[in-house]
Amino acid sequence: MSLRIVVCVKYVPDATGERRFTEDLTTDRESVDGLLSELDEYAVEQALRIAEESDDDVEVTALTIGPEDAEEALRKALRMGADKAVHVEDDALHGTDALGTSLVLARAVEHVGYDLVICGMASTDGGMGVLPAMLAERLGVPQVTSLSELAVADGAVTGRRDGDVASERLRAELPAVISVTDQSGEARYPSFKQIMAAKKKPVTTLDLSDLDIEEDEVGLAGAHTAVVSATERPPRTAGEIVTDEGEGAQKLAAFLAEHKFV
Repeated sequence: MSLRIVVCVKYVPDATGERRFTEDLTTDRESVDGLLSELDEYAVEQALRIAEESDDDVEVTALTIGPEDAEEALRKALRMGADKAVHVEDDALHGTDALGTSLVLARAVEHVGYDLVICGMASTDGGMGVLPAMLAERLGVPQVTSLSELAVADGAVTGRRDGDVASERLRAELPAVISVTDQSGEARYPSFKQIMAAKKKPVTTLDLSDLDIEEDEVGLAGAHTAVVSATERPPRTAGEIVTDEGEGAQKLAAFLAEHKFV
């Protein structure tokens, strides 16, 4: 038997950089370095663990949507151990919201072929966390989200979802879409051998015409949501220093109350 795993990854602005919006209120990806979303590294790691632990022939494909630079996210996944990658690149995708992204990913996943789709719990730039559910709906398959532990066997995926007061055991027949949390297992560091091997792994580029998607279904024109305003974060101030002469506690309590922290 064979198992086809597609891992959805995203190229995001480095969270340590100074992130801004452009004039059309989309994320400015030119003024800050980008990288593979950290939360997606956990998804890649789980796909690789499934492949290592399975007796079946497992193929892991990394999939992303984005501009030319987004290929770096795929290269990171390939260096970690993914077998191949698919990059959906089209200028018309600029400004695509979560609904449009789910459409493009669904068409790309179907184009590649899959048994299991693995996503991170959210992207580190948008942070919405809704894409796995949208993708499962478009594909018409079960979703099992926010897993901190998972396994694949006998044509099904099982896992544990941890909540505030309880943990759930979940199961879904394949094909399915799942998402994993940052508690699912630390992502591996690529070895020198893996880094060199990744240079020879194939990266396929697709555009909207390959996926039978019209330009007005995606991008800013096709978006169902939009950022209507954005204000730059004010510069950090030096703060207020209070000399404790026996009234420090009262001054601290008054400060917290004034700013409605208590």
